[in-house]
Amino acid sequence: MGLADVELGELRIFLVLADELHFGHAAERLGVSQPSVSEAIRVLERRVGARLFERTSRSVRLTSAGSGLRQKLVPAVEMLDRALAETHEAVNGVAGVLRIATTETTLLPPVVRLASAFEAAYPASTTEFVETTFSRPYSPLRRGQADVLANWLAVDEPDLTVGPAIAWFERVLAVGCGHRLAGRESVSAEELADEVVNKPDPPLPDALLDAIIPPRTPSGRVIKRIVNKGGFSERVVRVALGRFAHPTMRGIIQFERDDIVLVPIHDLPPLPLGLIWRTAAEDARIRALAEVARCEGPWSATAGPRAGTVRGPG
Repeated sequence: MGLADVELGELRIFLVLADELHFGHAAERLGVSQPSVSEAIRVLERRVGARLFERTSRSVRLTSAGSGLRQKLVPAVEMLDRALAETHEAVNGVAGVLRIATTETTLLPPVVRLASAFEAAYPASTTEFVETTFSRPYSPLRRGQADVLANWLAVDEPDLTVGPAIAWFERVLAVGCGHRLAGRESVSAEELADEVVNKPDPPLPDALLDAIIPPRTPSGRVIKRIVNKGGFSERVVRVALGRFAHPTMRGIIQFERDDIVLVPIHDLPPLPLGLIWRTAAEDARIRALAEVARCEGPWSATAGPRAGTVRGPG
């Protein structure tokens, strides 16, 4: 019987008796019998190899060894209790439905894998997907229709928190099969100044638009971003018809077509897909989802027969 055999219950009984200095009062406070308290203290004293209390028929007081143990043990047990309480709160506070907003381009396999991993880690929770528009991705967060958004991490919005990335996507130029760049192994961002590219209407938030379709090349040449009205599907068709080129990410299923070629843009960095939420609405469920993303991601960005797998740093 040694120190390795000391049980937490014995230490808690010791601390209560050290407070009460009365076996009967300690037993009453603990909800156990007085002989149980006496036995626990005898066992603990044998384990540590020292008397912890001086007992007489009239009084109980701590020995110097008992006083030293109490002084060191109180903060340690308080820290343990705090850790247990925080863990219990974190796990049991993560329950119910977590609504994840996605756009027409971001309901991708990594997002589904994250939702699956979250539900496995927190069985009392389920996830639901809320569709939002490509041009107004943050609306569901601000209207309270979604708890978190899975979108491209190019955000300059003071009321929003940018969470962890869950996948990284290679930058490509979508062009029709007859386009002059369709046969190239890769293109440079500098060459975008020689093309007409589509600017969505209604426009994306500025930071997001500039990340996906840069306004200028690395040398400062203007990229002609022309507004073409119509929905996302219409823009895809115009690319297929050769009306314009469109910088995008590999893995966007709408561009995985036989009449569109995805040419890598070798000097633009991969774009991260990740989590965004309204700072004021952050709660245990959102923090838990973000922690799952940090611990288990980033996931493969593979999506579709011609999509590459790109992982970001870290």
